[in-house]
Amino acid sequence: MTLVRDVMSREPKWIRPETTLCEAARTMRDYDIGFLLVGENDRMVGVVTDRDIAVRAVAEGFHPQSDTVRSVMTPGPYYCYDDQSAAQICENMAFIKVRRLPVVNREKRLVGVVSLGDLAQVCEEKKLAIAFCRITDSGRKAVKKATGRARVA
Repeated sequence: MTLVRDVMSREPKWIRPETTLCEAARTMRDYDIGFLLVGENDRMVGVVTDRDIAVRAVAEGFHPQSDTVRSVMTPGPYYCYDDQSAAQICENMAFIKVRRLPVVNREKRLVGVVSLGDLAQVCEEKKLAIAFCRITDSGRKAVKKATGRARVA
C-alpha cells in the first residue's frame, strides 16, 4: 500500500494573508506552482490558487498591487495525513472536489502537499478517472475510457 508521504511534494510554499495578490502570483510563477498555503501565527489558515487570483480577484476588479490574498483565499482548508493511503486520498479528493491537499503528520505539522498528479503515479487508472470526473466536468471522457461508462454513480 502506497502512503501519501511516498508521493507528496515535500517543500510546500507558504505566504501570509497580508501578501498582495501580485506577490502571490509572482511566487507561483517563480516556483512554477498553482497552489500556495496561507499561514498566520504558525497555523494554516487557508489556501490560494492561481485560479482564485484569476477568477476571484482579477475578474472581480481587485487591485493586484494592494489587495491581499486574504480577500480571495479559501479559508479553513481540508488536509490529509501523511500516513493515509494514496488510494484513500484519491477518493477523498473526489468527494470534496479538490485537486491538491496540504499534508500534515499526526502532530498536525505541515509536511507537504499532494496533488492529483502526484496520486496519478500510484493510484489505479479507474480510481483516478473517477476522481477527475467528480472534480471537473471535463473529466467525463476520462471516466468513459477507464470504465466504459459516461457516468459514475
